[in-house]
Amino acid sequence: MNAPVKFDDLEVGFDVPALPGMDAADIQTPCLVLDLDALERNIKKMGDYARAHGMRHRVHGKMHKSVDVAKLQEKLGGAVGVCCQKVSEAEVFARGGIKDVLVSNQVRDPKKIDRLAQLPKLGARIIVCVDDIASVAELSEAAQRHGTTLECFIEMDVGAGRCGVIGADNVVAIAKAIDAAPSLKFTGIQAYQGAMQHMDSYDDRKAKLDVAIAMVKEAVDALKAVGLEPELVSGGGTGSYYFESNSGVYNELQCGSYAFMDADYGRILDKDGNRIDQGEWENAFFILTQVMSHAKADKAICDAGLKAQSVDSGLPVIHGRTDVEYVKCSDEHGVIADPDGVLKVGEKLHLVPGHCDPTANVHDWYVGVRNGKVETLWPVSARGKAY
Repeated sequence: MNAPVKFDDLEVGFDVPALPGMDAADIQTPCLVLDLDALERNIKKMGDYARAHGMRHRVHGKMHKSVDVAKLQEKLGGAVGVCCQKVSEAEVFARGGIKDVLVSNQVRDPKKIDRLAQLPKLGARIIVCVDDIASVAELSEAAQRHGTTLECFIEMDVGAGRCGVIGADNVVAIAKAIDAAPSLKFTGIQAYQGAMQHMDSYDDRKAKLDVAIAMVKEAVDALKAVGLEPELVSGGGTGSYYFESNSGVYNELQCGSYAFMDADYGRILDKDGNRIDQGEWENAFFILTQVMSHAKADKAICDAGLKAQSVDSGLPVIHGRTDVEYVKCSDEHGVIADPDGVLKVGEKLHLVPGHCDPTANVHDWYVGVRNGKVETLWPVSARGKAY
């Protein structure tokens, strides 16, 4: 289990960017700040939606990599557990008390399989994705050796073009092998359509999901025909959850970014043509940065550069401002266009990063803020757990 954080041992400005009880104005930059009110509203909203549609919601741990956030999603949103992408990441959540963990990826390295097979000893239900019949024997041998049971999802390629099998026949063949293997349980299907999550158009996303749903339905029907009806059909993301939840095929969602929101997701449109960060979800996740230089009249330099964020999905957006724009970054500097010279040295800004997942992974702490005060400090528990 993760040991509780001992705040008395932490020094602001060296160990941590802030401590509970501090004024938000005194937080050290650059760091990750969570608007706790917005975060809680997002979590409750998704939880209410999932319950209203009879869906399980398994939150994506790779987004925040935080046991504390996952537990908040269980408490406020009724989340059933987490998805993880790597064995080490899954182990962090299992050690932290999360009882239902899906490794939504393939595990083929023998040492990783050995570690995976031991995770149920931590008291968690462990599910892993399979897309190759050869991996069934590998997983079964390890689970038998450790006296545990591993559950399996067959991953289908429903349009992402990465991992996963195509065709109901392949799904049935692997399901039969899992069902026959000692210490394994066939639990269902992993059918996440990741390639369309960030498509701006609602109709374009729906068209992609219609194809995916048809593929999954064919596979489910084929499994039922051989007496292997899946317990769970899992998928869905922040850009598509409304399609899966109304499909009549899926019964588990895997939404992640909805809780934090980032600039790239915020740009996609809902069915009414509105950006989803302007009504559907709120920005709750920010890089707090500070102006450190204004030697040039028309631009300010802040302390959040490449080492404070990921820019794979574009540059960050300055929250709540239209008069200044983050336009460029290097390792330790961010360049902000300030044509009217409105910013001052020392002024703090909230940046909405382009991509929340890899941005979270370059920080050690979340600073939770409410009503102008630091309310909590959470470690990014699974930071760096990439194996």
